[in-house]
Parts: sequence; structure tokens; C-alpha cells
Amino acid sequence: MSVYQRVVCLSTEAVEVMYALELEDLIVGISGYTTRPARARTEKTKVSGFSSAKLDRIMAVNPDVVIAYSNMQAEMCRELIAAGVEVHAYNQHTVEGIFRMITSLAQLFDKKEQGAKLVQELRAQMAQVAESGSQGKRRPRVYFEEWDEPMMTGIAWVSELIAVAGGEDIFADMAQHHHGRQRIIADASEVVRRAPDIIIGSWCGKKFRPETVQARAGWDSIPAVKNNRLYEIKSPDILSPGPAAIREGLLQLQDIVSAWQAQCDDAVSESA
Repeated sequence: MSVYQRVVCLSTEAVEVMYALELEDLIVGISGYTTRPARARTEKTKVSGFSSAKLDRIMAVNPDVVIAYSNMQAEMCRELIAAGVEVHAYNQHTVEGIFRMITSLAQLFDKKEQGAKLVQELRAQMAQVAESGSQGKRRPRVYFEEWDEPMMTGIAWVSELIAVAGGEDIFADMAQHHHGRQRIIADASEVVRRAPDIIIGSWCGKKFRPETVQARAGWDSIPAVKNNRLYEIKSPDILSPGPAAIREGLLQLQDIVSAWQAQCDDAVSESA
């Protein structure tokens, strides 16, 4: 039995994991940015945004523990700790970090076996996708854009999932920086130089506009633009560092990469 009975989750992936571990009855408050599971938005009290909150709204639900994520919630964590609330903050930026977060939450709430099973299922799904992705004759070069103004490339777990799906992140060298400002592409011509075969947009909080990307100066020479290989993956499906990034985001990456590989293989066969 969990020693915690009243839990506030300040990020959507914590809510997702809690529900997956059948711990939803312990949750007394969530972030207004929670997306998974959808029913959480109607079942649970919204007590915060993602990077801001009014302390009194959180204190009103009388939590005995708050689950937080990343440096963007550091000030909220400081205020909660100062108010005497126990806070557990996670900072996962890689796929293995996601698995550690799941394992840690499961142990924290006395669901160790269920947590291990969830991680095992996610690993198995990744292995299946990796096997499929390895069948193509070529690995497409992929540009993943997390934001447009300024242009920002994807974080580590996104880069890793691109590789699992059979692609090659053209900015893998920048992906290890967990601060978004360190992943800003200062010179748009660098994308042109790296010549991606596929462009994927996941503009956090707004709709991806492929026509805007296609119209960027000099980008008409990029293979992805010339061949109209621009796609959107909704940010809740891949930019939340939890199970959804694998269950939803990775599968969409697989579809995009496998479609490119199939077309590429067909072209090779026709020219042979």
C-alpha cells in the first residue's frame, strides 16, 4: 500500500503513468496541460499550468506529495517546499530516463511489479519498431523541428526514437542539450546544408504549417521540400517524456520513415 494518499501531478506524463499503474484514485490535482488519459481532464481538479501555478490552488487540495518535472517547474517546487510540501521532481530527457521515471514512480507508490511490466512492454514495442526500421536499404535523414521562431530542433528522446524508427536525426549532435535555448538553430542555412529527406514539425502548442517551412529562403533545394515529405506529429504524442512518446510518437515516426523507405526501395528497383 502506498504511503501517499493525496498526489498532485504537475506534468501530463506523471498523470499518464499513474493511470497506467492504476493509481488514479490517489490523484487530487493535475496540470491544466494534462492530455493523457483524456478522462483525467474531467475527473481531476486542475491546479496549475505547466510552468506556473498559484500556490493556494495546490494547497487547497491538501497534497501529501507533489510530482514535478524539469527546471521549468523549479520555482513552483521551491514555493511548495517552502510551504512544507514534499516534492519529487523528475528530469528525464532520454528514453532510458523515461523508463527510470516510470520505475521510480512505481516504487514510490508500491507498484514495483506493475512498473516493471509497463517498462517491459514499452521496450518490446521499441524492439519491434527497430526491427522493422532496419529492413530499409537506406536510413532517411530527418529534421525534427520542435519550434519555429526561433527554430529549435528536438530533444534527446525524440532523436533516439527517430533512430529506433530507422531514421537519422540530422541534429543528433544538438539533441543532448536539454535546455531548449541550446537547441536553437541560429542559421537556417545549416538545415539546407544537412539536406534532410524528411521534415517533421511538432510545434509545441500550435499547429505545424508545412507551407511556411517550404517558403523559407533557400529551402526549396532540400530533398524533403522538393519531394513534399513534410509531416506533423502532435506535440502531446511525442514531446511529453512518458509512455505516449513511445506508444504514439514512435509509431507515427515508424509510419513516416517506412513510407519513405518503401518509396526509396521502389525507386532503386525500377532503376536496376
